[in-house]
Amino acid sequence: MRSVGVSEFGGPDVLREFQVPQRHAGPGEVRVRVRAAAVNPTDTVLRSGAYAERLRENPPPYVPGMDVAGELDEVGEGVDTGLSVGDRVMAIVVPHAAHGGYSESLVLPARSVVRVPAGVDDLAASTLPMNGLTARQALDLLELSPGDALAVTGAAGAFGGYVVQLAKADGLRVIADAADADRELVRSLGADVIVERGDDVAARIREVEPDGVPAVADGAVHNDLVVPAVRDGGRIATVRFFTAEAERGITYQPVAVRDYAQEWEKLDRLREQVEQGALSLRVARSFPASEAAEAHRALEAGGVRGRLVLEF
Repeated sequence: MRSVGVSEFGGPDVLREFQVPQRHAGPGEVRVRVRAAAVNPTDTVLRSGAYAERLRENPPPYVPGMDVAGELDEVGEGVDTGLSVGDRVMAIVVPHAAHGGYSESLVLPARSVVRVPAGVDDLAASTLPMNGLTARQALDLLELSPGDALAVTGAAGAFGGYVVQLAKADGLRVIADAADADRELVRSLGADVIVERGDDVAARIREVEPDGVPAVADGAVHNDLVVPAVRDGGRIATVRFFTAEAERGITYQPVAVRDYAQEWEKLDRLREQVEQGALSLRVARSFPASEAAEAHRALEAGGVRGRLVLEF
């Protein structure tokens, strides 16, 4: 089967096509014929070599990709999630060595795979699993109650946008950042208050909440710059595993979506929320899988709103 990955690390041009062995579904597994694979920032990190030492224990190719959509074409023994061959599905992928989302075919734990939302095509469905589950995990870790205020940085991005929408569905009051060009987008996602984005976003949040917010979801990776926005004893959900020395009783909650990779019920709930209109799926542009390098260049150039998607 065809995959897109790297045999050496570097810039987008190191991405190329490989032929790797086809696998069959074992007990508790299903096989997906992939039609679409979302392109995420973590894919560019893998490609560039940040995980090189971890990966070198396996031979290349190293295949990125954390979420896909397509058709179920094989079901292993003991699968009890109600899926059947021919179902259109989406899935979260935990990539390792040659096993990644940029592949024509993937064998995955059945609990990582759910039906696509009704009326949604494969391109759009592939943008939901990883970012949606990351947003869900962030909110679960923050443990807020309906009516509480949540600040979201990077609100126009895929993770931040899902946090805004899921937070509203949870009954939270959302203070979100946005550049001028993104204000209408972030408002359409449901943010109650929009503040100017930038390194001084904590000061803007304090203008809205003088005592500080109980929690921040830091999708913009401001890290220590958002700490002043949080009240004493509050929480910060961080991505890329940022933590800092505790101050004022603030707790850091690093988000690791791999921990939610088999949370079938949560992924299926995201499907339902798309069908109910609580979550919106945003595809910025699609590329043939053979043009993965161009997709990576576009992502790294910045300014992408929605997800770039590879078609197989």
